[in-house]
Parts: sequence; C-alpha cells; structure tokens
Amino acid sequence: MNNYELMVIFTPVLSDDDFKTAQKKYTDFIKDNGGVVVHENPWGLKSLAYPIQKKTTGLYWVLEYQAPSTFNEQFKIQMLRDENILRHMFTALDKYAVEYNGKKRSGVPTGTEKAIEG
Repeated sequence: MNNYELMVIFTPVLSDDDFKTAQKKYTDFIKDNGGVVVHENPWGLKSLAYPIQKKTTGLYWVLEYQAPSTFNEQFKIQMLRDENILRHMFTALDKYAVEYNGKKRSGVPTGTEKAIEG
C-alpha cells in the first residue's frame, strides 16, 4: 500500500450537503477498493489563482489515504466523470511526508516554524 494525498477543487455552486455527499462518495470509493482513509480536511471556499470554467472560487478538499498503486487510475476515471470537480491532483507521499503530516496534525513542532520574537 502506497501513501497518497489528493487535493480536489469542487465547483463553488455546491451546497454544504452536496459538498459533504461528494466527500463521502470518494472516501467510500477508496474504502470499497481496498484503501484506507488516513485523514481528510475540507478547506471550504477559497479563491482560485486563475478562473476555471469562468469560476473564480472553488471548494477545496484535501484527503490523505493509502491504496494499492493500481488504484489511482480507477480513481482518476471516477473524478474525470464528475462534473462537480474543477481540478484534482494526486501526490505520492514518501515516508518523510507521511511523518511530517502526522506531526502537523498532532500539533508536534515540525521544525519548519519560525520563532516569533516580540
């Protein structure tokens, strides 16, 4: 099982319920295909760096999961078929990224923070 991070930008016209339903749809898809959801983080409505399909905002969602290496192709096909998704990006995580994400979630200092003097 490999570690991955997925960032999805959904169309901003989704209601809160539709946004949560879409998140559940994809977490269930991962679980049904032998994967494990490690962490999910809905960022909510954010401005886009550039317009996509004439939209300037999007609903961001970040998901960290473990799955077999062959799984991402099936997952990609499902997301390309979904009209509510503006963009998506998979990132393979190495052991250091997994460790960093775990520390960041638990509140342990990661060493990348700058000391605030005042």
